[in-house]
Amino acid sequence: MNPQSKVRAYAVGAALSAVAGLLFADWGTPRLWAIPALALATLLGEIAVVHLNFGRQRYSFSCTEGVIGASLVAATGSWMIVAVALGAFAAQYMRHQPKLKLWFNVAQFSAGVAAAVAMSSALDSGLLGATAGMGVFWFVNHALVCAAIAATAGKRFLSMVWASAPLGALHSSGNTSVGLLAGWLAFNAPLGLLGLIVPMGLLWFSYDQQTARAAEATLFAELARGQERVTGQSIDISAQVVLSAAARLFGGADVELILNGADGPVRYVGDEYGVPERQRVDPTAFDQEWVMRALSASQVVTGVAAGRPYCSMVLGADDSPLAVINAQRPLGAATFGRREVSLASVLVGQAEAWLSVADLTASRDAAVDRAAAAGEAARALGDIGAETSANLVMLRESASRLARLATPGRTELDPRGVHEIVDELHSVERAVASLLGAIALAAEPDLTGAAAAMGDLPMARRPVDAEWTTTGVLVELG
Repeated sequence: MNPQSKVRAYAVGAALSAVAGLLFADWGTPRLWAIPALALATLLGEIAVVHLNFGRQRYSFSCTEGVIGASLVAATGSWMIVAVALGAFAAQYMRHQPKLKLWFNVAQFSAGVAAAVAMSSALDSGLLGATAGMGVFWFVNHALVCAAIAATAGKRFLSMVWASAPLGALHSSGNTSVGLLAGWLAFNAPLGLLGLIVPMGLLWFSYDQQTARAAEATLFAELARGQERVTGQSIDISAQVVLSAAARLFGGADVELILNGADGPVRYVGDEYGVPERQRVDPTAFDQEWVMRALSASQVVTGVAAGRPYCSMVLGADDSPLAVINAQRPLGAATFGRREVSLASVLVGQAEAWLSVADLTASRDAAVDRAAAAGEAARALGDIGAETSANLVMLRESASRLARLATPGRTELDPRGVHEIVDELHSVERAVASLLGAIALAAEPDLTGAAAAMGDLPMARRPVDAEWTTTGVLVELG
């Protein structure tokens, strides 16, 4: 059986348990306004939820337990199953939950309320029965949620139960205590209910702040681990770490990042498990709809596109962004909430600083490489100058003598001047050859050994004046 089928089976079983409780439990004696009031309170409690992310799973905590606990003290009965089911359905629908998750959550709450009503009725109504009923309610809900998560995540059921039980029990006991106290005050001291407004507000605020601090700590820890892993690496590696951190921050969303690199845009696609896709793209990648939407908003923007909730953000200035990030959840998943938008703003600030530093580091490394190349060139030029100075002097002297010998009218007056010009041309040839050899030895020191070895070879015989010429034997002019 695949995971989706297992979750459907759990939902059907929970729904059947709720129907059984509705048929066989006592309806009770509620007031006319009790059912819509409990449904509305359940709706509000399920909308004002706080979330904790663990990988791709997200645990939600609400104040619904307190509402149900107060109702058990006030007037227990199977009417509560109907009221809670209506409120839970409306809340899940307003939160745009996927159909399977919507029906599972409604069946889960209904089954938990049915078990709580049965326990409360068995122990007689009152504070004791309501307390025992809420204990059963938490156990049923916790077991069903862990079973669904174990089925979809491929984990063991018992390990999921023990891992999340302490936090779930602590949250539920706090809400339940406030709810039971509210139910008792409603009968014995109604004005005392006003005193619960501040404790309930502080309780919800503490949960919200705890979630925010936990999420921020997770984000900073993720970035710190990534920074430690890629210290001294390129901006390309830094972009991949930012993408993975964003995926973990948003509960396993699929993330796309377009980096405005020095050699053109680079597109990264991945999740919290890695970045399997990385490729260079055309500048037209910044013309995509989601990129233009993010650039025009100049801030973190959320919404739903083609049924998938998204959260887009821009790193850097709008006219020259460092990168643009888009996180998308699966089709029909819950939208990005207020707390997640706040954390996205934190991620933007950290990622901007990180990518900017990585870019500066890359620029510094390139400048260092260019400086090293320039230094090598300067040293090579210095070596060449030192090795070729003598040959340059020889070449300059030969050129000066040639200029004097080539004075107009000299060769007509002194025919021996032709011989002198030929000798100087030969000297210039030797000077040029020596100069080229010195330059080669200065540029490639390894040739020095080969030149030394060649020094032992017999030198070519220098031709005498009577036989040296490029076209034949030079004839004496009489």
